[in-house]
Amino acid sequence: MKRWAFLLRPGWLALFVVVIAFAYLCFTVLAPWQLGKNTKTSRENAQISRSLTSEPVALTSVLPQQDSSAPDEQWQRVTATGHYLPDRQVLARLRVIDGDPAYEVLVPFVVDSGPTVLVNRGYVKAEQGSRVPAFAPAPSGKVTITARLRDSGKAPEGKQPFRQDGAQQVYAIDTAQISELLNVPLTGSYLQLVDGQPGGLGTIALPHLDSGPFLSYGIQWIAFGILAPVGLGYFIISEIKARRRDRAAAEARPAEAPLTTEEKLADRYGKRR
Repeated sequence: MKRWAFLLRPGWLALFVVVIAFAYLCFTVLAPWQLGKNTKTSRENAQISRSLTSEPVALTSVLPQQDSSAPDEQWQRVTATGHYLPDRQVLARLRVIDGDPAYEVLVPFVVDSGPTVLVNRGYVKAEQGSRVPAFAPAPSGKVTITARLRDSGKAPEGKQPFRQDGAQQVYAIDTAQISELLNVPLTGSYLQLVDGQPGGLGTIALPHLDSGPFLSYGIQWIAFGILAPVGLGYFIISEIKARRRDRAAAEARPAEAPLTTEEKLADRYGKRR
């Protein structure tokens, strides 16, 4: 046990704490975070790819009730007949289109014999940096639209809706927040218009089908979590070997012969040659 006593020194104890904490974070936070993002991106890519070849379906087949949502059908094209509520319009701010600031225009849409769903009409680019531009209102009569189902977002903490430039503005397409804001019941999922639809504005492009680096990052964090304790073990073994070599060298060194009385006196008075 004596040979291991050096591991109880403060420097080594601090190193143990750092390595254990780092490995714990790698396995429980950092790797799951990146792998979770990879799973989400892969799922979304598969949904987009499927939507490119599948035919549009009736909105009421996937959102039959007012409190419905369809996370498994995101990006699916749907059709609906009904009418907009132009006076309940909301703008989603802090969007970027082709490098320019923009707003996305959101309006409730009452489906005939169906629920009321939030519709993203598309984007309008800001004027003078952040000013809301003038744009055509949504049509007031009955129309039939084709759109893609989208999952509701989540409003960021501390970012409350506000009114500016004569328009109600929000920071995220959070259907629950917008429903409360407008006092209009909305489904959990919303619609994003495809090109050429009644009430449509600038068409929002589909995301690129790119899985990104999340899988490789997740694997790297797992590898770091394994290598950290392995590296600590290597340093411990190296230290033990070094101490063993020093002890063996000290034991192999010959002991010096003791001085005679005459030699001690000569050393004391500086007479020894």
